[in-house]
Amino acid sequence: MTTLTDTTRDVLDPADCARIEPALARTVKPRVWVYRYTHRPTGWVLSIATHGEPGSGQLSLGGFRIAPEGRTSLPDYDNDREAIELAIGMEEKIQWSRLIGVGGPLLRAHPTALVGGKCVLRPTPEARVGQPRDAELLDFAIRCFEDFERASGVRLTTGQDLGHGTMSDGHTSSLAYVNRRFHGSMLADTSKPTAEGNYRVLRGMLRALDVELSRARVALVGCGNIGEHVLGRVREEGATVVVVEASEGKRVKLSVAGIDVHPPEDKDAVLASPVDAVVVNASGGSLDPASVARIAANPAVKVVCGSENLVMPDPSGAEELRAAGKVYCPTELGGMMGYLTAVEEYLAAHSGVAFDVGSLFEAAKTLEEAGFRATEVVRRSGFRASFEDAVREVYG
Repeated sequence: MTTLTDTTRDVLDPADCARIEPALARTVKPRVWVYRYTHRPTGWVLSIATHGEPGSGQLSLGGFRIAPEGRTSLPDYDNDREAIELAIGMEEKIQWSRLIGVGGPLLRAHPTALVGGKCVLRPTPEARVGQPRDAELLDFAIRCFEDFERASGVRLTTGQDLGHGTMSDGHTSSLAYVNRRFHGSMLADTSKPTAEGNYRVLRGMLRALDVELSRARVALVGCGNIGEHVLGRVREEGATVVVVEASEGKRVKLSVAGIDVHPPEDKDAVLASPVDAVVVNASGGSLDPASVARIAANPAVKVVCGSENLVMPDPSGAEELRAAGKVYCPTELGGMMGYLTAVEEYLAAHSGVAFDVGSLFEAAKTLEEAGFRATEVVRRSGFRASFEDAVREVYG
């Protein structure tokens, strides 16, 4: 334990992390460290979870999340566990992208030692972005990021995530604020490349099941920055779309645009409706056991995908969907384009070359072929093969 000026740093080693999150033992890379920073005057807590070995110089990649109230208010919420689980998901994205061979031109030309990580900040209400103490909160996080790099010997890259927006001064973006003050903070909008990856996976999966997107019926659960881009892409092709969205303001906007949109209390009814695909991009937990059961019982649903983090509280839901003849693409695979955008921007900034976000949209096309080929394998196996096994079979 080390004391900074007004902040305590505690380092949790892999054994500590395994006790907090037993699921680590079942992952491909079970060694995770957490650097927990506690701001004593306010109680703010920043948990930086990383697969990076101390002193390795590895690049730990994951978004900077200001944990939303919907997560922190859960009775069993634990900031360290949240960071660990999200870091596991990031490492899975890295593993999938390596296997499939997806990446921007800089990453492909200059392979680097990437590992999954995540920064999760638990604020107090008056310090959330848009509230009076938001700059103080972000300054605290930046000091911790700098200390983490010194203490761990691991490089930190943070990208877009939940909890950000316009600050209390009425014009500064919280991401821009951090970007100007910490070299590892990336500013690119990762939501659109992430959504493009979503769209490509969905398109490929449906095509493998003889459903062209132009005549598909798609349920979108969550229509924030990612979901809205997916919505636009599938509507461009003529798909019929129904949306479940928590934000009342966003529901009004979508309704004015002629979208069939519903509040969260209608989710069960939407999942039971005659849709070919369910695409999940909300803030977490969309594929809870009741929702999985609803989808499994719906004979119309053929595929489930998306990029939502912490989407399935009970991992056995994946097997339940497969047993019901649904093809489920893990959201870690569907969401990989966000991390690839952040690392491409990082490599551009540190190489002194221009960053081209368009190159990530081109790279995302690879995921359509991956979705198609893996779904074909699942279908040929009579749904005995999981999507993950199918990807490994296809890409070796």
